Amino acid sequence: MKKLLILLLRKTRSSTPVSAHCDGPCGVYDPAQAQVAGEAVLAMTKKLIALDKESTDKTDLNYLHNFTRFTSIKESEAEKAKHHLTVLWADYFKPTHLEKYPDLHTLFWNALKTASSCKQEISETHANELLDYIQQVHKIFWETKGKDVSWRETS
Repeated sequence: MKKLLILLLRKTRSSTPVSAHCDGPCGVYDPAQAQVAGEAVLAMTKKLIALDKESTDKTDLNYLHNFTRFTSIKESEAEKAKHHLTVLWADYFKPTHLEKYPDLHTLFWNALKTASSCKQEISETHANELLDYIQQVHKIFWETKGKDVSWRETS
């Protein structure tokens, strides 16, 4: 019987690697992940603007390399910010939170749309708006936890 059970388990075991955050029962959430990504979006946006102002030859390989690299990082970090915000919105916040914070859906909607704008263009205004939205999420998140966690920019 034991051999049959082991054989059955081997046949049903998945060899496909899996990863998650979230939809798991860990209960570990923190808007800091979105904040770091948002700050990286702002930093790369500033670097792109400075690069454009400094360069006189837009065909120079170093310019093109840095422009492509900074843009890639900016867009990747904006996508990370969207992911972390979506996890908080979909997995952490509950209907009871909406009762206390009726504009919560609008806040997340605006944050996600702004993160998309940060991917689509080079806008310091939108990068700052994204961080402002993330800061609002941070404030509400920690209020729901009953903790006073101050906002500190890492950059």
